[in-house]
Formats: sequence, structure tokens, C-alpha cells
Amino acid sequence: MQSLINILGTLAASVLFALVAALVGGFLAGLDRKVSARMQGRVGPPLLQPFYDVIKLFSKEGVRVNGVMDAYIMVALVFTAIAGGIFFTGGNLLLCVFVLTLGELFFILAAWSARSPFSDVGAQRETLQVMAYEPMVLLMAVGFYLATGSFDVSCVLHLPAPIAGPLVGILIGFLFVLTIKLRKSPFDLSYSHHAHQDLVKGITTEMSGPTLAYVEIMHWLENVLFLGWVALFFVWASPLAILVVIVVLAAVYFLEIWIDNNFARVKWQAMLWSAWLVTLVVAGVNLAVLIYL
Repeated sequence: MQSLINILGTLAASVLFALVAALVGGFLAGLDRKVSARMQGRVGPPLLQPFYDVIKLFSKEGVRVNGVMDAYIMVALVFTAIAGGIFFTGGNLLLCVFVLTLGELFFILAAWSARSPFSDVGAQRETLQVMAYEPMVLLMAVGFYLATGSFDVSCVLHLPAPIAGPLVGILIGFLFVLTIKLRKSPFDLSYSHHAHQDLVKGITTEMSGPTLAYVEIMHWLENVLFLGWVALFFVWASPLAILVVIVVLAAVYFLEIWIDNNFARVKWQAMLWSAWLVTLVVAGVNLAVLIYL
């Protein structure tokens, strides 16, 4: 009975997360465009432009390559919402990572199902991005367990100090791969909101109308969840933690926008070896210190 209650609670939290994170994520996307425009000497679109774009996509006729693509996208969106529900209810961090990765795999399958040369290449590059950042994300969960003794996110609320101290190497490694997960330049190989995308729209080339709208909403949910993972390093049993988290998240998001506007895209080989090198060095050393000292 208790297990059923927990499952229903997680599902309810997932629905709530989907609603709130869609609003927050859309606002962040608008802020991203506005700040990027200012960095480039432009006025930029209205702050609510991402919401206008998604509403317009929903009003368009759904032109589908096949029926299975929509099913894959909806499953990916649902898994993303569930991952957010697990995390923000203080659930298991490792389970949250696995569920989010499963949603990412369905997103890749949606692109492959189109059987288009452009979407195929986009799907291949998306797979490479998953291969680049996933080891670091898994080591983040392992480091969290070693530092707290549990995979439960809620345990940070009882810590006497932020885990960013003992997990400083893990934090640096995660911030590095965060650029990949947010699909920011120089690692926007499979999908980009910039005009320089050489694959038209990469992995979403064959997606349009409501299907593309669901993809945009899914990205908004992902961005909020990723920032939640960053906040995890700076939460502890003190009211001051709220202010610290807000300042840190603002700084991190601004840094990601600055990187996005100041670095050219790299080749997939550079993305892969640099991500693995950072993971091996900073995360590996951090884990070794936690285990042996």
C-alpha cells in the first residue's frame, strides 16, 4: 500500500513539475534569447517569445513522416517529467538520471524513425553527446552517494554544509558537461537555436507543428531539471541556502549563455575526448579522495 502511495505521489509531482517547469523553462529560454541579443548588440525578441512560438506550433497542422515519431516524442516528454518529479520530491538521484536518459533515447529513436539523412546524422550526433556526458552524470550520482551516504535527494536538507566542498571536482566536471546537456555552443552538434546549424535543425529536421512544440517543452523541462542538479551542490540545512542557490544558478546560467555566444562549434571528436578527459581527471580524482581518504 505504501509503495502504491509513493508511486501516485511521484506521478502527481511529475504532473506538477511539468506545469511549473514549462513556465519557468520557457521564461529562461526567452531570457536566454534576450541576453544573447544584448551580447550581439541587438534588441532581441520579447521575453515571452518562446511561448508565442510554441503556441504557433500547436496551431499548425501536424505533418508527420510516420505515426511512431509522435509516440516516441510523447514517451520522451513523459519520462522527462517523471525524472523531474522524482528529483524535486527528494527521490532517488540515480533513478532520476536513468529515467531522464531513457527519455533521451526515445528522443533519438524519434529522429531515426524519420529515415531522413539529416535527422539520421542529427540522431547520431545526439547519441555521441549522450556518450560524452553520461559518464560524468553517473559519477555525479556516485559522488553524491559517497558524500551523503544515500542516493536520496532529500538528505541534502539535513547537511551541515553544502556538498560542493567535498565534491568540488564532481561539480567542475558536471558544469563542463552541462554545456553539452543544454545544447550550447561549442557542443551544439545535434540541435541548436542559432542560425549557424549546418543540419537545418539537426535531430528535429523532420519534426514540425505540435510534434516540434512538444520537443521544445521537453527541452524546457530538461533545463529546469539540470539547474536543479546544480542547486543540489549548494543546498544545506540553513535558510541562507535559498539565497546562495539563486545567486549560483543565475551565475551558472549567465556563464552558459556567454559561452554559447563566444565559442565556435567543435567537432564531435573534440567534444567526446574533452568530456571524457575532464570526467576522468576531475571526477576520478574527487572520487578517489572520497573513497580512500
